[in-house]
Amino acid sequence: MVSQFNVRQAKTQLSKLIQDALDGQEVVIARDGVPAVRLVPIDTPPRPSRLGFFPGIVMADNFDVPLGEFDL
Repeated sequence: MVSQFNVRQAKTQLSKLIQDALDGQEVVIARDGVPAVRLVPIDTPPRPSRLGFFPGIVMADNFDVPLGEFDL
């Protein structure tokens, strides 16, 4: 079943429309009575961010060698 709402209705019922789309209903938002967009769920989950990952930066082979004493 297709549900069509104008922009003003969609603004006031956005949470409900999102849930309807997640439940498998087709939700269409119209502008001046003309269908403009379809609200659909995203098929794939977002990729987790990879904190601490910087492309191009490599670790030196001797990273674990003691540095010695420092003058402070």
